[in-house]
Amino acid sequence: MAHDSKNDNKRRGILMMLAACLFFSLMDAAMKRLTDDYPPMQITAMRAISGLPLILLYVHWRSAWPGLLKIRWPLHGLRAVLGVTMLGLFIFALKHLPLTEAYSLFFISPFAIAALSIPLLGERVARASWIAISVGLLGVLVVLKPSGHGLVSWAGLAVLASALCYAVSAVSVRLLSRTDSAESMVFWMLLGVSLLAGMLSLRGWVPVRVEHIGLLAILGVTGFIGQLTITEAFRIAPAATVTPFEYSALAWSLGLDGLIWQTLPDARVYLGAAIIVASGVYLARHEAGLPEAERP
Repeated sequence: MAHDSKNDNKRRGILMMLAACLFFSLMDAAMKRLTDDYPPMQITAMRAISGLPLILLYVHWRSAWPGLLKIRWPLHGLRAVLGVTMLGLFIFALKHLPLTEAYSLFFISPFAIAALSIPLLGERVARASWIAISVGLLGVLVVLKPSGHGLVSWAGLAVLASALCYAVSAVSVRLLSRTDSAESMVFWMLLGVSLLAGMLSLRGWVPVRVEHIGLLAILGVTGFIGQLTITEAFRIAPAATVTPFEYSALAWSLGLDGLIWQTLPDARVYLGAAIIVASGVYLARHEAGLPEAERP
């Protein structure tokens, strides 16, 4: 019976991760639609502001108000800065890249997290993991399509920088989760990004058009549900079980690119994405086989 319960949790965790990837893909598609009319930093602010009412309702429903102030302020401040930088760079890239290509490059983040866990968390990365990281970097180079006319595009570099910010933020979450509540991490992240990105975009703020209210509502709802489902996925199932299913976002982005923008990636993106996904799945499976003390 215990074995069945464990399997049920794994299946539920996988379903939650698949749902999270769907909702985050829809959120990113909404942000991409807004890039023709608003600056990246303003979209960053609107993304966070649109999610604030929902997280406030969630905190109230969970009666989690006391936990919002029992936090490590410096790390929350760092996450807000990283969140603004990450979203601003990624939204800039979305203006110039298809979703599928942006996602392929962004999936370098698991390898960056593994590498950063050494100096920031004092953890050990096995030799096999370094091999997977190196292969993943090769996949990134394939997607970037370096040539003699210029190594990579600014949009491609922006995605890589965004993924690095995400990796540092993910490591900070692992530190915060030891003492701070999940509600406080989501709330202060959204509030911090709202205030910081709002101030940075104030001078060039473009009035929000009525026809875009629906897109802003989609941003808030999809981002909020995506955050809840990915948190639940990692809560009920082992990370090594659910992490490989993050790559389902590539399938969602491929469908959205074709449906909304009538664009499909060329062969190099498929090849590079396949290399990145294969090395990422191997990395997750390898870590699952390590003794607990050796896992990043």
